[in-house]
Amino acid sequence: MGIQLKQVIEALLFAAPKPLSARQILQTLTKGSAMASEPLSDLQSVDEAHIEAVISEIKDQMEASGCGFVLQELAGGYRYGTRPETSPWVRLLHDETKPTRLSQPALETLSIIAYRQPISRADIEAVRGVSVDGVVATLLERRLIKLAGRSDAPGRPLIYETTSEFLEVFGLKSLQELPNADELRRIPISQPAVAQMLQPELQS
Repeated sequence: MGIQLKQVIEALLFAAPKPLSARQILQTLTKGSAMASEPLSDLQSVDEAHIEAVISEIKDQMEASGCGFVLQELAGGYRYGTRPETSPWVRLLHDETKPTRLSQPALETLSIIAYRQPISRADIEAVRGVSVDGVVATLLERRLIKLAGRSDAPGRPLIYETTSEFLEVFGLKSLQELPNADELRRIPISQPAVAQMLQPELQS
């Protein structure tokens, strides 16, 4: 029996260092079939919706089996992860590199960017009331934020937005899963309140 579509998708999700979207999986399937000794016979009929259905099937089977890992939907894609209930034991494998929390100023700055992106440094400082040069540099280094171009405001300042790594770290499928996202984008940001909406479990 030749290799099955489901098996290839499972292998891709297992091997990928980052969450894979249905589109990325489809692109990889197409490229890989040109080199495979046993190409997938039904690949021409496969589209993103078909891949999503296979992923849903894999996810359901894993949940029904009660195994120690799960298929997570994060940052617009999918990846394997360990069950939250297993964390006390899994963490022991990485105790030499225990993460420390983001500083409060860094968390507040990240929260402002997350809820009001794209946003300039001047606008961030207007909310926080202090310089954020060092904090922004730290968030860029951690790849939690990135440059998103330039604003149309006078001087065309650089603007910032969150990254897919931000979604992964906070366990979000998309920015729409931010707590009270629509409401908080419409009102002035209170830094203590907004900062509390995110769990500060990141490395500083």
